[in-house]
Amino acid sequence: MPPLWEPEQVDEIVTVGADEAMAMARRLAREEGLFAGTSSGANIVAAIRVAERLRPDATVATILCDSGLRYLSTELYRSV
Repeated sequence: MPPLWEPEQVDEIVTVGADEAMAMARRLAREEGLFAGTSSGANIVAAIRVAERLRPDATVATILCDSGLRYLSTELYRSV
């Protein structure tokens, strides 16, 4: 467990598969100009899933905490 983890602050954990997270990271780069990594792709997928369950006027926010720089030599950005 991370040292700053406070489980009482968490309402839900949304699981996202690696392939789906990578696909979203690529889409963020291609369509939105956001150069991020797999965890950011997973954040967006999870945020979309949460948003789909809420009322139409609800707002969902997430933070992209990483850069795509460390992924340049991996399969994530080889074929973009």
